[in-house]
Amino acid sequence: MPFLSNINCSVPPHSSYPFNLPAFQGGIQLYLTNNVTFFVGENGSGKSTLLEAIAQKIGFNLRGGNRNHNLDAGINFQDYESPLTHALHFSWTPRKINNGFFMRAESFFNFADYIDEIAKEEINPEKFYQAYGGKSLHHQSHGESFLALFKHQFQAGIYILDEPEAALSPSRILSFMSIINRLENSGKAQFIIATHSPILLCYPNATIFNFEDSGIKKVSYAETESYILTKSFLGQPDMYLRHLFNENP
Repeated sequence: MPFLSNINCSVPPHSSYPFNLPAFQGGIQLYLTNNVTFFVGENGSGKSTLLEAIAQKIGFNLRGGNRNHNLDAGINFQDYESPLTHALHFSWTPRKINNGFFMRAESFFNFADYIDEIAKEEINPEKFYQAYGGKSLHHQSHGESFLALFKHQFQAGIYILDEPEAALSPSRILSFMSIINRLENSGKAQFIIATHSPILLCYPNATIFNFEDSGIKKVSYAETESYILTKSFLGQPDMYLRHLFNENP
């Protein structure tokens, strides 16, 4: 059973951003019945906005990391709290947890900088880096650093991830899915992931929520745009390319 089992929010009428996003208009009522949940939808649909609000509600730093990572010492992130964060209500089973990690692919560079700064203060930086793959995240390729973080930092807790596939090759995505499976089977981890990856989305028994103009709807893997468009394109790429290039000379 997932630790976080319900996410809900009533949206006041005539509200401003982010409540005025089409996907949020009817309110938010998400039942998380599995340990792996995906958010999908077009750019700007609100999936990352909700993901960030969930992370902040739990207590994670908005720049990424766990509760012990303080990427922005001296900055009061309550000043930047989204009104959506304040409006969200959670149900926990059996109790609230705050272990875990919030990762945003777009701010991973800053997180790697932060880890290097901490290492400078360590008596044994080589031992410190063992928790991040044995060396600075900046001294690994983008994909290697992502996977090193997943392998060594993900142990137990709730993991809120925004497009973790951004730096991963298809084979590395499969490796990441293996990590998810190991942690899920341990009963110690829950994942909520915003993604566009048709490979990642096929993770067995995951719950998928699609952010649509008519609200947030639970869908099957085969109903996601990532699956439909990718499958269609790979089956007849010439047709798509002729259409695109004829439309946009």
